[in-house]
Amino acid sequence: MSKGRIIFLNGVTSSGKTSIVDALQEYEEPFFYVVANDLFEQMVGERFLRQDYWKHLGEVIIMMYHTAKLYSDMGKNVLIDGILVERDEVRPHYRQLMDILKDNPLDVVEVYCPLEICRERNIARGDRYETQSEEQAALMAKGIRYTMRVDTSQNTPEECAAQIVEQLF
Repeated sequence: MSKGRIIFLNGVTSSGKTSIVDALQEYEEPFFYVVANDLFEQMVGERFLRQDYWKHLGEVIIMMYHTAKLYSDMGKNVLIDGILVERDEVRPHYRQLMDILKDNPLDVVEVYCPLEICRERNIARGDRYETQSEEQAALMAKGIRYTMRVDTSQNTPEECAAQIVEQLF
C-alpha cells in the first residue's frame, strides 16, 4: 500500500488555511481533513489550558503529527491546518515534525497573507483578537523548507486549492 500524501498548510490565524482546506475537500480525490491545531487543542480540558497552555498544546500538536502519520501510512491523503511555532514547550517544533513524518510524503505549503489583512480578518471574524496574527508571526519557526506558497490576498481559497493540486499532484 502506498502512503498518502500529507499537505501541511502553514500560516498565521486568518491567513486562509481552513478556507483552502474546505476548497481542497471539494476535489474528487479525497483529502481527509484530519488534523488541525484548533481541533487538537479542544482535546485538552480548559482547566489544563489555563494552567499551562503551551505545555499542553505542545503535547497535542505532537500527537496531531502522529495522527497524520497514521492516516498517511494507511494510504490516506491528509491535510494539516496549523502553524509551526517555536516555543520552549514544543522546540524544536519544525524538526520534530520532520522527524515524525520523515518516511511519509510531506509537503509544507506556506499560506501567505499580509499581516494587515489578517488583522482585518481577525476583527471581522470576532473569534480572534486583533493582533493574534502578528503575535503568531513573531513565533513562527525559521528556516522552513516550503514546497510552495499560496497568497490568499491575491487568490481565492478555490484558486489556492487549484494551485496546490496542480503543483503537488
